[in-house]
Amino acid sequence: MPIPYDIPDAPVVLDRREGPYGEVVLRRHGELLQIIANGCFLMDTSDGRSERLLVDAALAALDGRPSPDLLIGGLGVGFSLAHATADPRWGGVTVVERERAVIDWHLDGPLAALSADALADSRSEIVEADLLDYVNETCDTFDAMCLDIDNGPGWTVTEGNDSLYSAAGLAGCARVLRPGGVLAVWSARPSPEFEGTMRNAGFQQVRTEEIPVARGVPDVVHLAVRPG
Repeated sequence: MPIPYDIPDAPVVLDRREGPYGEVVLRRHGELLQIIANGCFLMDTSDGRSERLLVDAALAALDGRPSPDLLIGGLGVGFSLAHATADPRWGGVTVVERERAVIDWHLDGPLAALSADALADSRSEIVEADLLDYVNETCDTFDAMCLDIDNGPGWTVTEGNDSLYSAAGLAGCARVLRPGGVLAVWSARPSPEFEGTMRNAGFQQVRTEEIPVARGVPDVVHLAVRPG
């Protein structure tokens, strides 16, 4: 008779939902919480360095204006939101997240421990919306915008996300940025083509900053400034 045993490294699914954009899963792997969308690994709670550097890079690229307002595209595991609200230099911090499941995991689910303080901060707000729709429809404007909704411009989670990184999608991003505002886009790998698209969309001071990783190609943050 086989002896039953546990496999300590096997991921455990905590929640699985089918939404308008496909399947989204929250699972626990050891001590880590992981978000999987349509079978594609998005992020986990292992580090958060990339998310923090994304927010810091956007602030450093600004022109020193007081209490700048930040728009974050994608709630994820909450690292970017938590880091932004921990910095008193930021003004309002708005997060646009299209997956209801991800929002619920932060409000009263397993991810609440990571974001409770940030969500309690009076400067923070979560908007449930598709980011592309939001930037084309909102009347609000921001001083900086950080995008972390995919694995990068060339590695999107859903096919519809491709348009966000096109010239038309970037025009929507520019629309919600105030003059001199900064766009920061996280990517799992460099994309010279995306740099060219940013320039073609009218952004200036386009550059890429590398984020060292333990092995493999560095993560990067693509940075650009709206003229004005």
